[in-house]
Amino acid sequence: MECAGAYAVFDGVASPVTQTFGLGLFEELTPAALDAIERFFVDHGAPVLHEVSPFAGVAALQMLSARKYRPIEISNVLCRPVERPNREQHNAISVRVIAPKEARLWADVSARGWSHEHPELGDFLRDLGAISVAREDSPCFLAEHEGKPGAAAALCIHDAVALFGGSATIPELRRHGLHAALMHNRMRYAFDHGCDLAMIVVQPGSDSQRNAERDGFRIVYTRTKWQLCS
Repeated sequence: MECAGAYAVFDGVASPVTQTFGLGLFEELTPAALDAIERFFVDHGAPVLHEVSPFAGVAALQMLSARKYRPIEISNVLCRPVERPNREQHNAISVRVIAPKEARLWADVSARGWSHEHPELGDFLRDLGAISVAREDSPCFLAEHEGKPGAAAALCIHDAVALFGGSATIPELRRHGLHAALMHNRMRYAFDHGCDLAMIVVQPGSDSQRNAERDGFRIVYTRTKWQLCS
């Protein structure tokens, strides 16, 4: 549903995609708009969640606070120009864009990488794999070390912006250069397909943030996820 310049998305009660996007950015946030958005989620039996950029402004954040929302998650959004990479790839590592028939393999590698730290996401990530592979303008990359699949990542392209997402390495093949190889190949793909801006979202202070900053990404804003409390 579109309301007040924002999109309210329902993707299942427990899905991390069930939330609003763009709240307060394109139109001024009003109590009436929040009423309509809250009804949308309540009617679907879902929690009311908003992922909010600080560019929404103080007034929007004050309105959320006054309506008994509380912050439950923080993430950093980083960007950098897309440039042709010049770093050579390690001979033991190969990276490719997967074929549709490899959706299950890609989803399994991704789930193994992510669920090592977030076991509760294992089933969701495997289900998401089939959707990620089928999505338009969103190639999925698989990295192998000496022929063994060890890391997975995605790239979403829209209006010359390349969103680097979903990068995960299975525990036993970490620190072998697979993450760097995935970054290198996705940057080359973005360059070859006319992108001029690369974007990535990470947990503040995480290894992912440090890796992104080593690859030239810089923080442009910190966003907060807000949940309505009963």
